[in-house]
Formats: sequence, C-alpha cells, structure tokens
Amino acid sequence: MNEFGIKSDTADLQSIGLGNVGNAYWNLTPAELVEETIVRGMGILTESGALAIDTGEFTGRSPKDRFIVCDDKTESNVWWGNINVKFSAEKFDLLYGKITAYLSKKDIYVRDAQACADPNHRLKIRVVTEYPWSNQFAYNMFISPSTEELKSFTPDWHILCAPGFYADPELDGTRQHNFAVINFTKKTILIGGTGYTGEIKKGIFSVLNYILPLEQNVLSMHCSANIGKKGDTAIFFGLSGTGKTTLSADPNRQLIGDDEHGWVGNSIFNFEGGCYAKCIGLSEEKEPEIWNAVKFGAILENICLKPNTSSVDFEDDSKTENTRVSYPIEHCKNIAVPSIGQNPKNIFFLTCDAYGVLPPISRLSKSQAMYHFISGYTAKVAGTEAGITEPQTAFSACYGAPFLPLHPTKYAEMLGQKMTEHNVNVWLVNTGWTGGGYGVGNRMNLKHTRAMITAALEGKLDNVEITAHEVFGLSMPNECENVPAEILHPRNTWADKAKYDETANNLAGAFVKNFQQFEDGANQEILDAAPKTTIGV
Repeated sequence: MNEFGIKSDTADLQSIGLGNVGNAYWNLTPAELVEETIVRGMGILTESGALAIDTGEFTGRSPKDRFIVCDDKTESNVWWGNINVKFSAEKFDLLYGKITAYLSKKDIYVRDAQACADPNHRLKIRVVTEYPWSNQFAYNMFISPSTEELKSFTPDWHILCAPGFYADPELDGTRQHNFAVINFTKKTILIGGTGYTGEIKKGIFSVLNYILPLEQNVLSMHCSANIGKKGDTAIFFGLSGTGKTTLSADPNRQLIGDDEHGWVGNSIFNFEGGCYAKCIGLSEEKEPEIWNAVKFGAILENICLKPNTSSVDFEDDSKTENTRVSYPIEHCKNIAVPSIGQNPKNIFFLTCDAYGVLPPISRLSKSQAMYHFISGYTAKVAGTEAGITEPQTAFSACYGAPFLPLHPTKYAEMLGQKMTEHNVNVWLVNTGWTGGGYGVGNRMNLKHTRAMITAALEGKLDNVEITAHEVFGLSMPNECENVPAEILHPRNTWADKAKYDETANNLAGAFVKNFQQFEDGANQEILDAAPKTTIGV
C-alpha cells in the first residue's frame, strides 16, 4: 500500500469481481475520508468539526426495497412475507454483475471491519463503497480490527454500496431503482440507488439476526444497553425514535451500545462500534452525551445550517425529521470497555404511543412482557422511513420486525427463557404522548421519563402502591420520585375521560387484532395477558 492508502495489489478485489476499478483506497483514517469527501464536493465541516453530508433522495430506510435471496439455505428458515421479500438467486447474480461493472474504473473505498464485541461471535466484514463518507460511516459504526488483525484479515461477509447505481425494476427484479439485497449463501449485501447510510448497518443487523439465533444460540436484540455503578445491566428495546439512544446515554451509567446487542450465557454484548442517533432538536441541556459526541470524526446527515454560518440548526427539519449523527462509541466519555455487560436486571420496552393511552411507566408480569414483546407496539416516527411524515401507530414484532429474518416467536421464546432463568424486571415505558393523542396532547417530558427509569433501576418502584390499568391491566405506580403523580395514570391527564376510555378500548382492540397472527404459537398464559376491550376496531 502506498503513502496515499491506495492498495496496488487488487487480488482481493478481483475475487469479488472488482479487479478493474480505479484507485482502491483501503482502510483510510477518518481524517483522510473527511478530506476526500470535502475535496470531492460531497460534504462540509461544521463548527463542531463534524462532517455534514446529504444522503440524497432517501433520508431514511426504504423497508419495501429490502430483499433476501430465496435459496436452499433460506427457503425453510426465513419468515417470508411483506417484511422479508423473496429475491431470486439468478436476479441477484445479474444485479451483482451490473454493480461491479458500474464500479469499473471508478475510485472505491474499502473498509475491513468487524461486528460483535464478543470475540466468540465476531463477524468479519469487508465494506466496499462508492462514496468516501459511506466508508467513514462504516468506520464509525463497526468495530475496527487491530493492525495485527488487518495483516491476515479474511472477510466472512462483503457489502457493496453504490448509491449512484440505479436498478431497472423490470429487468432486475427490484420494486424501484433503489434496493438492499441480502444473500446468505454468498454472504454478500448489495446496496444501490440510495445514499442513506442506515442501510449498511441494518443490513448487517439483519444478517446477525439470522445467524446468531439459528446457528449460535445467541438472542439477537434491537436494543440499547448500559451498566450502572454496581455492575447492573439494563437493556432498552424500541424502534428508532422511541428513545433507545437517548435513554441509554445516561451520564450515571456506562454505555454498552445504543442499538444492537446479543445475549448469550451470562453476558450482553454490543454488535457495533459506534452510535447512530437522531439529532432533531438535539441540545446540550437535554442530551449532553450525544451533544458532546458531535465533533470531528462524527457524520451529520441531512442537517441544516444556520444562515451564513457553519453552525448546525438542530431544530430545522426542512430536509427531514430523521436527521442523524453517527460517531464512534469512543466519542462518549462514559462507556463500557469492552462493550460487554452481565445479565440484565431490568428490561425496558420503549413505545411511542401516538394515542396517549399507555402509562408513562408500568411493570409487566412475565406473560404481559411476552405479549408486549411479541406485539411490539409503537409509532413510526416522522422521517424514520421513507414516506412517513407524521407519527403512525404500528406493531413491530420484538420491537424490530423490519430486521428479523426469522419468525418472531423464535426471538420471543429465547427472551422468555432468559427472563425466567435470570428473574429480570420488565417495564413498559411510553415516550409518546400524554394528555391526549398526537395533535392534542403533549410529548412525554424527557426529564420525567429519565426520573422514572432511574427509580426503576434503583428499586424505588418495587414496593410502591400500584393501580392496574383499566384496559391493559398494567401495574402503574401511584407515585415516583421527581415525577408529578398526576401523570402516572394516563386517564387522569385527559380532560375528556369518556374519549380516553373509547381511545383505550380501540387501541386494545388493535392489539388483539394484531396478535391473531401469533396465537397459534402462544401459550394460554400469554394469551391471557391480552388487554380487555369492550369496543371493537
């Protein structure tokens, strides 16, 4: 490799059909990738030193354009349907050939990286990108091999990311010009037609959600995790926008990771080497850990600048509400090294209830925990996915259905076994609306949510008086330190109590209707945890 990071020996690339590219820049440093991005007119440095880029047409994931190759390896294992859409092996090979031809003669950026902090379950990844900032995102989000490991690095998986390549749906078998296709047999992910970097990280997450439970008996989870001063681990389940990153970035607890983890034996381990946080409305007062991580090496996506300055306007959502920042986990001061913790003592299910029905915090029995985990109720937050402009209620099994290649009951059964084995407390936390639904009520106060979670972690809710929710049967505390008592019971926050009752019953009906698809695989104890409704949907 010469002094500019250009690898002259292209044998590694020839084996994957990329022997005729221009310059192949291998494992450039963040500083070099920032320079490449700026020189090529693809980004600018902001006042904090973070690189600002625009991902183009797509500012969020496009779940309808994510496919899995159906072949002998996957046909009987994958949970096929609207989430895991079949793609033929023949079409994959043709698409692969088109992408490698597209990248011919172009400069490319190659990143050798790893996933999984636990070395017993590590996945080696080679990421080939058309853009330098896509490669920097891979640097931020994955685990960097040591210099010694790089000398003999042999990838288990490849990712080819070519945002400038547009598919022809009629010829290529895609839905439209953008796509993300996973091939478990060839251990390759193809991404094209979209610059949204989240497709890279969620592609590998989907891979791990297949191979870890199926082949290594590891429960893979869409959750954040942190460790208290006494060594107690807490994990937070929830889809993007529900608060996983924000609530796990606690100055009083060490961060294990903000999004993707495995649970095996007696430990929790992070899949990633970085964080990918929403930053709309970001402020130093509300989220100091994330705020301070936005510095050189971080990548800001689709943000706006204040007029005639290089200062970010975090309130400006004119491009998208899904503004993002990626940064290496080392940008956080308070992290666990390595990114591994012991068995959790508390599990939090985070939901963004757009109807304002669910309590801000409630304790779940084991059967309720299993019911709510399989249901995965939340709202799709504006901008998180293409086409979403305002919150929409949704059920996402295991709080991560878009990334689960296997049937949800596989993950639920594994979680239930863990909960029983380790006697874990499970809490449902509503980070959505109170005092009314979206457009009427208000978003939960982050300070109050933090106070409730702290109280749960410190055992201060273990012995307080509780009230059962009128419809959902959830155990709601009657008091909580540093939280106004009147907000703990959601019905009390509504001016129109009859309207609340109607809304709660309708939401319960939606739960029951959604759960019908899982009834055959659920035992009677779980079925009995369903909410009781008197009004149909």
